[in-house]
Amino acid sequence: MTEILSKSKIDQLGERLKRGASSEADLILLDDYRQSFGEAYEQVLRTVAIILHERKMGTAPTGRAAKSTESIIAKLRRESIRLSQMQDIAGCRVVVQDVIEQDKLVKLFSGLIFVDKTVIDRRDKPSHGYRAVHVIARMLGKPVEIQIRTRLQHLWAELSEKFSDIDPNIKYGGGDKKIQYILSMVCQLVEGVEIEEKEEYSISEEDEKKRTVFEIEKKKTGLVAILEETIKGLSRFDTRKGQTR
Repeated sequence: MTEILSKSKIDQLGERLKRGASSEADLILLDDYRQSFGEAYEQVLRTVAIILHERKMGTAPTGRAAKSTESIIAKLRRESIRLSQMQDIAGCRVVVQDVIEQDKLVKLFSGLIFVDKTVIDRRDKPSHGYRAVHVIARMLGKPVEIQIRTRLQHLWAELSEKFSDIDPNIKYGGGDKKIQYILSMVCQLVEGVEIEEKEEYSISEEDEKKRTVFEIEKKKTGLVAILEETIKGLSRFDTRKGQTR
């Protein structure tokens, strides 16, 4: 039978995991704790999928019911956070076309859909270049993270992941400074497109609006193509062995 842990016991478990002093029994407890998010995750995922379908947004959520044991321990050791405070043990992701759709979806999810929620906007203050909006919905007393990314934000994240295969520190602002510079420049390009998209949305003159949309789409298409080709190139290269696959 799964043991129901109090908040203090959860945090004590987290401290043992952080110090590397955990036992096999602790790992079993952690697995039980991870699995306890399953029902809340399924309810959130189902709700998100229904909303996207009803709104004909042409996308579907992807997700995971529980963060891996290794990822949880790594986060505890990397950040000043208690296990009971971790909000991304269960989560799903939605990728939309542009920042206008992103704003609409965030407003929808953080309005009537999920009453008990927290919104974390990482566009104003990107985390090491990472841009997205996270809605943390509480369901059945459990936090479930909903990542909402634009297509460009998602490609940036995929590029960062590929570089992190070379050095895991890249993902958290460390590692090779040249790679960090590349990610920073791409982040700024993505931000520039998002600013233009918001400005285009407010234009009232129809002819000017059409010209602006054309220019933005042309710029976005070019940036998407470059990012996709770069990611594809990195995927073909086995960074652990320094050989092509």
